[in-house]
Amino acid sequence: MSTDSEIIRRSRDSPAVFGELYDRHASAIYRYAARRAGEFAADDVTSETFLVAWEHLERYDTSRDDARPWLFGIATNLLRQHHRAEANVLKAAARSAEREKTADDSDRIVAEVDAKVATGRVAQALRDMAAIDRETLLLYAWADLTYEGIAQAMGVPIGTVRSRLNRARQTLRAQLNLERPTETENHYGRPSAAPRDA
Repeated sequence: MSTDSEIIRRSRDSPAVFGELYDRHASAIYRYAARRAGEFAADDVTSETFLVAWEHLERYDTSRDDARPWLFGIATNLLRQHHRAEANVLKAAARSAEREKTADDSDRIVAEVDAKVATGRVAQALRDMAAIDRETLLLYAWADLTYEGIAQAMGVPIGTVRSRLNRARQTLRAQLNLERPTETENHYGRPSAAPRDA
């Protein structure tokens, strides 16, 4: 199977080949954008991401086989333009959780309500977080990029990524009143695993 850089290199001479890159990554870009700004904005962000990528094809560093950090970086920049949509999605999730919390106290929906309340609290914490920290955290959690991939996507040193993720986690912990994880647990309460970028 061709690497992303090979597809991009061939696309420069044969534009139709660029469709392979779209087929390979469009659904991941769409899911990321939809989680951040809703499905309506996700369609626009996805198509704009690949339009911008096509327009800047000559600038792509073909020594990098994986184009995901580059594409997610473009998508993140475009999402900044859709920040109102993202704020509305997070606000709606927080409001929905509050409504669900008081809508019905029956035992059969307690677990579902608890999950919605937790989702609402997380949405509120994300909304209140500094935008640059939120973007870094969501590239890690929702786009599944490594620290190095996030650094490429955002055009910053890897140390900056680590600082931003640390600050984002501290903000979440403080706003959600979470205990610091023990040495054997990560921030999700699961046994620690080696970092993805190790």
